[in-house]
Amino acid sequence: MQAASRESYKVAAERLDAYVRGAEPSAVATTADDILSVAALLRREPRLRRALSDPARSGADRSGLLGEMLRGRIGADALDLLVTLVSGRWSVPSELLDGTERLGVEALLASADSAGELGEVEDELFRFGQVVSGSPELSNALSDPMVPAERRATLVDQLLAGKARPVTGYLVGVALGGFGGRSFSGALTRLVELAADRRDRQVAYVTVAAPLSDEEERRLGARLSAMYGREVSVKQTVDPEVLGGVSVRVGSDLYDGTVLRRLNETRNALAKR
Repeated sequence: MQAASRESYKVAAERLDAYVRGAEPSAVATTADDILSVAALLRREPRLRRALSDPARSGADRSGLLGEMLRGRIGADALDLLVTLVSGRWSVPSELLDGTERLGVEALLASADSAGELGEVEDELFRFGQVVSGSPELSNALSDPMVPAERRATLVDQLLAGKARPVTGYLVGVALGGFGGRSFSGALTRLVELAADRRDRQVAYVTVAAPLSDEEERRLGARLSAMYGREVSVKQTVDPEVLGGVSVRVGSDLYDGTVLRRLNETRNALAKR
């Protein structure tokens, strides 16, 4: 987002946090659903996006327009948050859509946090992403925009039935819609990171040839936490092709100590002789 949009989103996000502190998890989840339904409306209606982000109209005018459309159709708490969002300045209409969708996702994550389930939701999203990435056929089925969204959503429901929390399933559905303009796999990754961030944690993606033991994972997490000055959520991927060692990615930082990397470096050095 550009600076003006970021500031407008920040104001709405702070209002969301204040609301969450005094609300029941189920009420927050309902508010999240309302906000995400409005995000879906904005995605379908580009003219509405433009009208609600038009810099030639005052914030009061834009929020009044939104209120006229939605009052009585969504909950009062959701409407209050959306009015706050729309009354700010938005650099381009697409950023209003992104901000609305992000606010709905943050509300869903907040509901899981209030219910004491956010850590589990974070892990379930990551594990589902691992299942999808490990099956090219499944990945293609869920990522193909030519496959009707309803069919892909039904497939997700079947895969997660009895295996994940409702918030996890809802968020996977958001990823199917291309959260923030991302691919399905990219959207899942972003949702994992947002869940970790709400728990004030950084995500470390760790690739190993064989699974780390619980103690090894704990020690690695402790070392990374000391490096970054923040708790770290370790997400393991097992890939026998790395042969041995560990690759760790935290944000844009990559620490690759795998045997495969060393072999490739040796091969490249020999090729230059």
